[in-house]
Amino acid sequence: MSHEQPAPETAEGPAGIYVHIPFCRSKCPYCSFVSFQDVGVGAKKAYMAALGRQAEEMAAHPWTRTRTFNSLYIGGGTPPTVDILELTAFIENCLKVFHLTSPCGERTEISLEANPNTVNLEMLKRLRQAGVNRLSLGIQSFSDIMLQSIGRKHSSQDGIRAAAWAREAGFSNISLDLMYALPCQDLATWQDSLDMVAALEPEHLSVYELTVEQGTPFAELKRQGKLALPDEDMALAMFERAQEFLSAQGYEQYEISNYARQGFQCIHNINYWENGSYIGLGSGAVSCFSGVRIKNEEDPVRFIEAVGQDIQPFKEAEILDLSARFRETVIMGLRMTAGVSLARLQERFGTTPEKYFGEDLASLIRDGLLEEHQGRLRLTQRGLPLANRVMACLV
Repeated sequence: MSHEQPAPETAEGPAGIYVHIPFCRSKCPYCSFVSFQDVGVGAKKAYMAALGRQAEEMAAHPWTRTRTFNSLYIGGGTPPTVDILELTAFIENCLKVFHLTSPCGERTEISLEANPNTVNLEMLKRLRQAGVNRLSLGIQSFSDIMLQSIGRKHSSQDGIRAAAWAREAGFSNISLDLMYALPCQDLATWQDSLDMVAALEPEHLSVYELTVEQGTPFAELKRQGKLALPDEDMALAMFERAQEFLSAQGYEQYEISNYARQGFQCIHNINYWENGSYIGLGSGAVSCFSGVRIKNEEDPVRFIEAVGQDIQPFKEAEILDLSARFRETVIMGLRMTAGVSLARLQERFGTTPEKYFGEDLASLIRDGLLEEHQGRLRLTQRGLPLANRVMACLV
């Protein structure tokens, strides 16, 4: 690897805002996110008050006042498990205190995650009126057997109904989450879910392979030999089936796990993959301020206490040197099928992957896993399914 160092970064674009609401009705056995179940109404109310206060404090920060934001993403957990009036009031206040490029307009993406069994038509109408213009539904599967196998508490009909309600409420940008390589899943069952996607016609899809994370109930089941997951060849076949089928349905695979109709790529996630700056609000949320990464306290109780005592609820911070920032920008950017712009890297860091990575990069290109195309470095079709292996060579 070359030792050429990047130059100080310049030319940042608009930033994003991520809001974490860490409450769920139940904890899925594969989930490793910061989320909590069986939380009372009073605790949720206190959390939303603290969240609102943190948002106002961050909006008043000198760094924030010099930035524009083109996305607000509310995830979890399951955001609709808090009081809908408190949630919509929080959203409306964020639209007031942050400098969003076009508040409530089609070019400013206001996303909210929800599970099918946590929304109804009236709730979705209120969210749409509050400014939410992109809804991400955690469907995961349209097979009730598959949903039960991964501990989901909704049915396939709940998913279909939630998507219909979203349309009726006025959402013209709907994203569905699907998972493959589930316990005992085969290609026919996977195809059934893809067929239902074609019938519902969402604008966006996130298609993820089930990953068994350490510390989850699924990790323990796997250790005991009690989790019957498809092998690597079957998982690859499902990945390729999704590529072929969704392409035929008019979806562009713009990132390894994400597909969209033209004009509906997720602005918030693209900013993350391009290693842009973003503010993280709420317990466990991470902020990245021009290379300074800060993580909030994960425990909602300690988060509430810190904000209530006028103490920043930060748990840990990391300052990324220019080399680390450059490496991350390349590696994360390679998740997108368009890859990373060589000119943009030169503009931001004063160097290129060829100069920085040297023989490591040249070897990946010779092996047909990476290529330079129209001024961008990207994974090849052969390299896409092997993305994690490719990126590990560049760390």
